[in-house]
Amino acid sequence: MPFISLDETQHQEQLQLFYQEYGSGQPVILIHGWPLSHRAWEPQMQVIADAGFRAIAYDRRGFGVSSLPYENFDYSTLARDLHTLIEQLDLKDVILVGFSMGGGEVVRYFTDFGSDRIAKAVLISSIIPLVPKKDDNPDGVPEAKLQEIMGALKSDRVTFLNEFSHNFYNADKTDVSEQQIQYAWTIAAFASPRATIECAKSWGGTDFRPECKNVTVPTLIVHGDADQIVPIETAGKQAAKMIPNNEYHVIKEAPHGLNLTHRDELNKILLQFLQS
Repeated sequence: MPFISLDETQHQEQLQLFYQEYGSGQPVILIHGWPLSHRAWEPQMQVIADAGFRAIAYDRRGFGVSSLPYENFDYSTLARDLHTLIEQLDLKDVILVGFSMGGGEVVRYFTDFGSDRIAKAVLISSIIPLVPKKDDNPDGVPEAKLQEIMGALKSDRVTFLNEFSHNFYNADKTDVSEQQIQYAWTIAAFASPRATIECAKSWGGTDFRPECKNVTVPTLIVHGDADQIVPIETAGKQAAKMIPNNEYHVIKEAPHGLNLTHRDELNKILLQFLQS
């Protein structure tokens, strides 16, 4: 199995990050959402590879089969993990694709490491720029709801993740199968409980609005207008106003997990952008 090493010398531990790759050509790095793993990219991996790209998906620390540390799940650490992957594989002219929480790694990467190795960026159902409701972000998720999520993760994580998986795909309104929902639940339930909670703190408490200007490469933003997890008003619509050079697509009646429920529509938009 392919792994890269993350040197956490300050904690005297050697962490490993798992990655999967298909194809060859210009590298496309796929960064999964919370609380999933690289397996969530199944509807895109082969399509990207068959189009002549090198599709690379990895498991964020604490998820999938990557190492399960107890701490360090802030976005600068996660962006450094991404940077280590790029350096160890010696990738250039990279296209970064962040789904949901993964959008945070994309934006923080530009803040911390610049764009020298990056050609384009993609944000799909992304949390960028800000999740919580605030006076200057009235369409965000109310603090009470975020605290409810944190409480459920601490008291009964696997039950919470079952409901979350149904809402992820708007199961009552889309034709996603129960088996597919249970597959997503299995991936999420398998993740480190600690990483699940700490990463929720990161995506629920990081304000990326001052950083959006740092994304200087051509950027594709895709969001569903029926997203129950990350509302389009606080995410895609705002990101499209803040990121300088972007192409914004709204997929009608699409839920958060639109990379599965609306895979054909998303893949068409994605490939057109990758090949442009």
